[in-house]
Amino acid sequence: MKLAFDVQYYETYAKSVCIVFNDWQDETPSEIIIKKVHNIAPYVPGEFYKRELPCIEVILEDIHPNDIELIIVDGYVYLNDDKKLGLGGYLYEKLNNNIPIIGVAKSSFHDNKKYVREVIRGESTKPLYITAVGLDVDKAKNHIQKMHGEFRMPSLLQILDSKTKEK
Repeated sequence: MKLAFDVQYYETYAKSVCIVFNDWQDETPSEIIIKKVHNIAPYVPGEFYKRELPCIEVILEDIHPNDIELIIVDGYVYLNDDKKLGLGGYLYEKLNNNIPIIGVAKSSFHDNKKYVREVIRGESTKPLYITAVGLDVDKAKNHIQKMHGEFRMPSLLQILDSKTKEK
């Protein structure tokens, strides 16, 4: 199974959402997992992973690691050309470097070109920025490119975003 995560923050808690899917061309997830997370860390610029990672871990506690083929995160695996870790990189380390991670971001960083691939989907002129660890970044780019949907964001990631933002 493949997983994709997103988190929405509120005043006193976070809402962690995971969609489960099997094939890159799936139009809808096979499962949606939602958990409330209390005692969230404050936002610290440059250390976003410290806030987001525990929210992802709450859901991963209930999934056997051997069942996970790959994880997609909303963000970056590497933040710059020196391989400074982003959320995806820290998640990869937390999972003992065993589960490939793809980072899908909507905006770029000026010093992050070497390990990033741009994907243009549908009729959009704005790319998605893809990073990866545990699999080749070009292969990760191709996976995101071929996901179901006619728009910039693949259908599954649109569903994830919508579920995350629902109150």
